[in-house]
Amino acid sequence: MINTVWGSTDKPIASKRLAKVLNEEANLEGTLYIGYPIIGTPEGAFPIDALLVSPSKGLVLFNVVEGKVLPDYVEAQDEGFNKMQAKLLQHQALIRKRKLLVDIQTVTFAPAIPQLEHDDEHLLCNSENLVSTIEDLDDFSPEVFPALVSVIQAISTLRRGRKNRTLHSQSSRGAKIKSLEDSIANLDSQQSAAVVETYEGVQRIRGLAGCGKTIVLALKVAYLHARHRDWLIAVTFNTRSLKKQFQNLITTFVLEQANEEPDWDKIRILNAWGAPGGTERTGIYYEFCRDHGVEYLDFGTAKNSFGSDKSFEGACELALQGIKQFVPKYDAILVDEAQDFAPNFLLLCYEYLKEPKRLVYAYDELQNLGSRSLPPVEEIFGKNSDGTPRVVIHPPEAGKPKQDIILDTCYRNSRPVLSTAHALGFGVYRAKGLVQIFENKNLWFDIGYQEKDGDIDDGALVTLSRTSKSSPEFLEKHSPVDDLIQFEVFETVESQTAWLVKEIARNLNEDELIPDDIVVINPDPLTTKDAVGEARRTLMQMGINSNLAGVTTIADVFTEPGTVTFTGIFRAKGNEAAMVYVINAQDCFGAILPRDIARARNRLFTAITRSKAWVRVLGVGKSMAALKAEFERAKAEDFSLHFVYPTEEERKSMMKVNRDMSKAEQDRSNKRKNNFAEIIESLDSGESFIEDYPEELVKKLETFLAKKTKRQRK
Repeated sequence: MINTVWGSTDKPIASKRLAKVLNEEANLEGTLYIGYPIIGTPEGAFPIDALLVSPSKGLVLFNVVEGKVLPDYVEAQDEGFNKMQAKLLQHQALIRKRKLLVDIQTVTFAPAIPQLEHDDEHLLCNSENLVSTIEDLDDFSPEVFPALVSVIQAISTLRRGRKNRTLHSQSSRGAKIKSLEDSIANLDSQQSAAVVETYEGVQRIRGLAGCGKTIVLALKVAYLHARHRDWLIAVTFNTRSLKKQFQNLITTFVLEQANEEPDWDKIRILNAWGAPGGTERTGIYYEFCRDHGVEYLDFGTAKNSFGSDKSFEGACELALQGIKQFVPKYDAILVDEAQDFAPNFLLLCYEYLKEPKRLVYAYDELQNLGSRSLPPVEEIFGKNSDGTPRVVIHPPEAGKPKQDIILDTCYRNSRPVLSTAHALGFGVYRAKGLVQIFENKNLWFDIGYQEKDGDIDDGALVTLSRTSKSSPEFLEKHSPVDDLIQFEVFETVESQTAWLVKEIARNLNEDELIPDDIVVINPDPLTTKDAVGEARRTLMQMGINSNLAGVTTIADVFTEPGTVTFTGIFRAKGNEAAMVYVINAQDCFGAILPRDIARARNRLFTAITRSKAWVRVLGVGKSMAALKAEFERAKAEDFSLHFVYPTEEERKSMMKVNRDMSKAEQDRSNKRKNNFAEIIESLDSGESFIEDYPEELVKKLETFLAKKTKRQRK
């Protein structure tokens, strides 16, 4: 089966035809990229019309012809071949001695031209002979395929460990984290598609912590920039410490793609709020106010007017209401951490865009550190004058880029760590019951869980577990479970600090970790400076340097080389570390109101999921002991989520997570349920017979029901 990844192309009709013909051929497998990759040359970026990467046929480079006039296809094929060969020769994994291990096949596809003749070296075909032409190509050695995919994705060096380490033991933590970083150096097919898929309108990317949303957004910026050098592109976010990370990722990817530095006049990495004072301080909201001639509010003024919780929301609303005619500025805006913004900030970004309003926003509702979820797109972007919604989320459709992308594989957190974070975040094993719940039950499957026992039905006992695909086993095999995640209860803050300092020293002196590997997170941002002061002073006396993110470093930098990083939860978002210490976790337990409980638990979820390998959750007193008891329950269930699914009435008293299922999606879901109910009723009454339905669909239904019955009997 061919998976098509739709990038940006100036040959849409012929490209759709190419994808359609290849997708209809069951014997072919691989990934077809449209408008990708972009090869860097001394003359600048060279975009490939289309590329098939197949485990059986290797690399097939397509020169696509739009229209009925055949250009000099021989020259086009030779140019594409030479540039692709030069790219592949830079990667040692694809070379043996002086020989390239990959045969580059070149094909010109001209679907609008009926009569075509070609020579054996320069293949020329239309829809009639495309499949036979591909099938006649020489078979490819599958051993080279993983390395080939890595090179084509152009991300072979992005995640690989680059830190300088002195390793003496292959069983040390330092050796283990280096091996982990090397193992996750490549994006998976979902992430790769999310980078390239270019939708002409609003596109959302949903995914849990550690699935690579920030990396995907950064690479998407770089891809669009390499493909459209004249576009003005902005990427914005809530956590200022992400700015340097975005700069590094975009620079690396543009260099690999286009062999040249990014044009920072065309790529803007902007804070969401911003302020006067030059390029380092500016932001989307500030520039929007300036360009539209409306009043700009700083945080202090907005806080006094609207309260601290709604300061930015109020400022955005005031700006939007004061404008009669919007002035589009950007060709594309990408928003990270969208769950932390009020919906009207997304609307502000939307109004700031030129047609066709290319707005990409990525989010994970469980990392929402505020008090509410994103509403459906119809509510966010409003309606046209005729009452129709301005934005609709369309289902996946053959021949078109995906508008809604879900990343369900976590490459940061191991299964025990992520399941613990979810158990605590939702309150699955909380004595007083669940704190929050997905409004759309199917989202459990979207984020990588499966029904191990029971069903997700109102009032039913269900056990949910993560799949081996959504939580790769190599992330937990490097260390025993008891080492991956630990909860520690202390009688006093002083004893917590003493234990923390001792363990950090052990990490550096015995475990072969380096200071950059260690992050200490305090969930309450208002108390962090005082809460970490004693630990930092003690470490300094021991000769261990540390920084307090955003206070002892500049605001746009999270960590400094050679230092242990201490941080509050807001600056921790979007960042990661090998060893994470969460201190004062008892602060996430004792809230009273459902909204405040959910917010506190989301902070704990976010803190735990910063860990790439090991996490230590520390706290003081009875609240911490109760929190540890919840963890022990999760551990006893082998890190499955075992609970009675709440009824509709019970859900009314809970915080709702991921409420942004659009009306169109709800209608489609309801239609599927109604259609299925009608079929069952028709069969039961004898109005229709099972033989009336397509045999292939009946077999699929039988297979599905057999699997479900088998799970229930376990």
